Amino acid sequence: MLEALISDYGIWAVLVGAGVEGEAVAFLGGVLAHRGLLVYWQVAAATAFGSFIADQLFFFIGRHAARFRFVERLEATTAMRRATGLLERYPVGFILAFRFIYGMRIISPLLISRTSISAFRFLVLNGVAACLWGTAITAIGFLFGNAVEMLFGHVRLHFHLLIALAALMAGIAGTAVLMRHRYR
Repeated sequence: MLEALISDYGIWAVLVGAGVEGEAVAFLGGVLAHRGLLVYWQVAAATAFGSFIADQLFFFIGRHAARFRFVERLEATTAMRRATGLLERYPVGFILAFRFIYGMRIISPLLISRTSISAFRFLVLNGVAACLWGTAITAIGFLFGNAVEMLFGHVRLHFHLLIALAALMAGIAGTAVLMRHRYR
């Protein structure tokens, strides 16, 4: 029954989770694909699409909500000034690479939206980068799943393992939130 729930809703959870959390969900999706509970290409596609949608949303927010205080405060941060310098020197490379740099995923589309880069150009480059990122992080999770299986043998997935994986994801998400607050 539990495996049926994962196979029925797992791809949707990966899609939403990749947009909200990112790396942890993509990685865990790869591990679940390795276990045979999800299909690898579907996990990679859901990861890429979830990331793409979230970044397009942040770009749209940056373009249309620039007058809001939180955007003005965000632009004044050290991380944003550093990101602006990189973006001005390497606009295409920055757009293709920002989601691979920890802590830059949310502020980067906001920053890019405040430049002269067209929405269409961002859409195309964001799509390419999301596909690369989704495939790479999911593949790392898939390969990690192989390493775990080699270390511990093929362990049947039980409810307590899912609880441990959920706790790990919550821990990673909590750490990410704390780190973001610390860097602000």
